[in-house]
Amino acid sequence: MTDKELTTAAWRKATASGGNQGNCVEVAPLSGGRVAVRHSKDRSGPALVFTESEWTAFRDGMSKGEFDF
Repeated sequence: MTDKELTTAAWRKATASGGNQGNCVEVAPLSGGRVAVRHSKDRSGPALVFTESEWTAFRDGMSKGEFDF
């Protein structure tokens, strides 16, 4: 993966954020089924990159409430 792939990725955030740029995460699909996640306040900062299976497991856990406090 290159920095260019992150720079040109189609980033999006949840519509529930209401357009707030300060307290949101954004996600973007990458090549090979990977998914990148970053903080919307620091768009040029670091991004976490997950494999397709890691992202699927995370989404599945979220939908089941496994990460609820």
